[in-house]
Amino acid sequence: MARLRVVSDNDYAGDPDGLVQLAHLLLSPSVDVRAVVASHLAPGDVFDPSGRSAEHGAAAARRVAELAGAPGVPVLAGAEVGLPDAARPLSPGAAAIVAEALRDDPRPLYVTCGGGLTEVAAAWLAEPTIARRVAAVVWIGGPEHDPAATPEPPGASRPEYNTAIDVRAVQTVLASDLPLWQVPRDAYRQLLVSRAELEERLAAGGALGAHLLAALDAAWDLMAAHGVDLGETYDLGDTPLVLLTALQSAFHADPSSSRYVTVPAPRLADDGTYVPDPSGRPIRVWTHLDGRLAIADLFAKLARHARGAV
Repeated sequence: MARLRVVSDNDYAGDPDGLVQLAHLLLSPSVDVRAVVASHLAPGDVFDPSGRSAEHGAAAARRVAELAGAPGVPVLAGAEVGLPDAARPLSPGAAAIVAEALRDDPRPLYVTCGGGLTEVAAAWLAEPTIARRVAAVVWIGGPEHDPAATPEPPGASRPEYNTAIDVRAVQTVLASDLPLWQVPRDAYRQLLVSRAELEERLAAGGALGAHLLAALDAAWDLMAAHGVDLGETYDLGDTPLVLLTALQSAFHADPSSSRYVTVPAPRLADDGTYVPDPSGRPIRVWTHLDGRLAIADLFAKLARHARGAV
């Protein structure tokens, strides 16, 4: 029996690192994926400027679930725009977060977010009691907390990419009482994999591996068409969502091979920068991630799935 529950919330029409982490999550036996929520991209995003990125993301997630042997996992679209006013009904994705949080189940619930925070913020605004029912919201996003120790990378976007999808939603979650594990930009950039290894190892991953490799190849081509040379590596920046949940330690379950600091939750200015708030509730900010464990586990599970092994 899976020892924890996950609702996976990600911009599945965007950077295909989200699809890689979804496949990885669905192949992890310690996790019961209760729902997959496809959230929207920022307007005009190069990956999907259609204005229907949540709908398209849901279709992409369903295909990965089918190839991973999990076609029965509910896949739901989130809102197509940023955090709505209170008068607008919850999206199916946000409603699924609320429903799972309120469901009686002794196993801890993690809501893992690899894009914007629209659906989590909307769910909490509609039903604040979910904060007491969630073990953690694990979010890939936000800029560096200590630029003096870890400067932002050259050419970094401002606001940070996932923050910019819905700044108001990030402000809402930081100001909420939701337990938050944040993986900011200086941490999620650590999950680099060489293109050569991706090509070799995903090719050994059967139909699912081939599908993921095709998605990554399309991203390389898209970036090249926009004048961006990605070089010889790809950042699987959403993979920490699996590392910090499915790959917790055997005894005293927690992500014991990665490191974090506990800080008061800052406020977020409208430009996406932090405003220190000593009165903020404590949140985990991950500083070092066990990339060896995460990447080796991903490739091993894909190979085992391709062989039909359980």
